[in-house]
Amino acid sequence: MNTVNVSQKVTMLDVAKLCGVSYQTVSRVINGSPQVSMKTRDLVLNAIKRLGYHPNQLARSLKTRHSSILEVITFGVETFIPRELIIAMSQAAIECGYSLIFTDIPRDDPDEENRLFAHLNSGLCEGAILTAPVDSKLFEKITADPNLLPLIQIRNQLGSTAPSVVIDQYYGSQLATQHLLELGHRKVAEICAPLNYHEAFSRHTAFVDTLNACGLSPVECVTAAEWMPRDGYLAANLLLDRGVNFSGLIISNDYLALGAILALNERGLRIPDDISIVGFDDAPESAYYIPPLTTVRQDYDALGTESVHYLVELINKEDTTSHQRVLMPELIVRQSTRAINPILLASG
Repeated sequence: MNTVNVSQKVTMLDVAKLCGVSYQTVSRVINGSPQVSMKTRDLVLNAIKRLGYHPNQLARSLKTRHSSILEVITFGVETFIPRELIIAMSQAAIECGYSLIFTDIPRDDPDEENRLFAHLNSGLCEGAILTAPVDSKLFEKITADPNLLPLIQIRNQLGSTAPSVVIDQYYGSQLATQHLLELGHRKVAEICAPLNYHEAFSRHTAFVDTLNACGLSPVECVTAAEWMPRDGYLAANLLLDRGVNFSGLIISNDYLALGAILALNERGLRIPDDISIVGFDDAPESAYYIPPLTTVRQDYDALGTESVHYLVELINKEDTTSHQRVLMPELIVRQSTRAINPILLASG
């Protein structure tokens, strides 16, 4: 085998020289061509490893028209994206032979429209996952364009006919509300996230519907400014300042619940002795709240994996049907809820 100077950037020609084969043979090995003997393939692969050669992905994608890149597009980074979802999508992409990139588009910014459409038509990516948990005119325009690359949606509205993967938010909120009802609670309040979010609206609607089905109504509903602990703290204080009496509290997500617990504790209320709380999401930290939080688990690992697999199917199989895949959440019971005292129930 020949020797080569590896102090400079290694090229395909360097690999060919080291192996004593042609440039075209190295190219065939890199592209997985069957027109190369096993002996020559091993020779080339060993040389690539020895030299630390990395194929020029851009040049390769121009030739093969396959970039092996998927893109996740968000519309306003202030929309909450769980880190577990990001990790799951990244891992699934790697397992499918793709790299993943993330792009954020300012919400309904007209200056971004032309740039985004040019970007999606550039061939840089083979497909895209759109996550827009709030309404966006630009998002709607993208999904309505039949000439763009394969696209799927996540965290969109349940019942959409577009290619998408969602977790059933309505069912999850039903589970949370039914749990408190089964424990005997009849005076139930809610801290909900901003209702312009599809998920928050579905959770709130299911909460009200589930109570109404039992002949009950919410004691009070307070809408938080956003999804984070500070917003939950402020919303809980507002709820308590209204002077309503409640024994159960449904909260739109676990981070809001964290702030709400602090506010309740500062007012001398014990959880679950005085107030039973149910959150939503099963954030990794929720098992370590004081007390550990009863919540609704969204399987973000499954959402991330399923979304990437569905997109790869759309890329590789033209006959893949357009539909919505629905994942179901589950109730996780911990120590923030308890059965209400029958005497208190009778007095209510």
